[in-house]
Amino acid sequence: MSSAASILIVEDEEQLQRMLRSTLTQAGYLVVTARSGLEALEQMVRNEFGVVLLDLGLPDMDGKEVIARARTISRAPMLVVSARGSEREKIAALDLGASDYVAKPFDMGELLARIRVALRIPQAVSVAAKPAAKGLHVDVAVRRATVDGASVRLSRKETELLQLLIEADGAVVSHEAIIEGIWGRGADADYMNVRVLAWQVRRKIEPDGAAPRFLIAEAGLGYRLSLD
Repeated sequence: MSSAASILIVEDEEQLQRMLRSTLTQAGYLVVTARSGLEALEQMVRNEFGVVLLDLGLPDMDGKEVIARARTISRAPMLVVSARGSEREKIAALDLGASDYVAKPFDMGELLARIRVALRIPQAVSVAAKPAAKGLHVDVAVRRATVDGASVRLSRKETELLQLLIEADGAVVSHEAIIEGIWGRGADADYMNVRVLAWQVRRKIEPDGAAPRFLIAEAGLGYRLSLD
């Protein structure tokens, strides 16, 4: 099974599972489904997936237990899709190893955009295993950057911005490409969102925010990662 385009849907609500399967199949993904935590874990032992969509309210175990156990057998990004919308649930799921969290009810366009982002993570891990720039390492899988030996935690969007710049290998990534890659095509985001996000990243990785060493703005074009 190809991990680049394969998705495991872990959802026991039959109607929602059918809808997700139909939509994702039409979008060109290879879809496998599971109705319980145990079935999901068995699928992850047998197959490699590009991303796992996981409901937390499963009949046999809590979805957070699935996340914790899955991390010992699979490196697939896990995108939680749950009716539990509290901050405590989100933080717990993310701390256990989930890559993203979408609350039900959700917009399918947004979910597809989140899936596209998640599918880039396994490819980026091998890139991020090497220094992103002299003095800067980025571990996309765990959302951490190390600057001159000091580790800082990154948010999802901060990680995605650095991931896009790492993949560009020093080339400028346009504002439009950043918006599409992080917020999704047609999203209600603009250049100001990109500028704010870049500012947030600089606060964490730049020793001197007034004189950026890594995250370089190219006026009117976008951003690049300095490899010097």
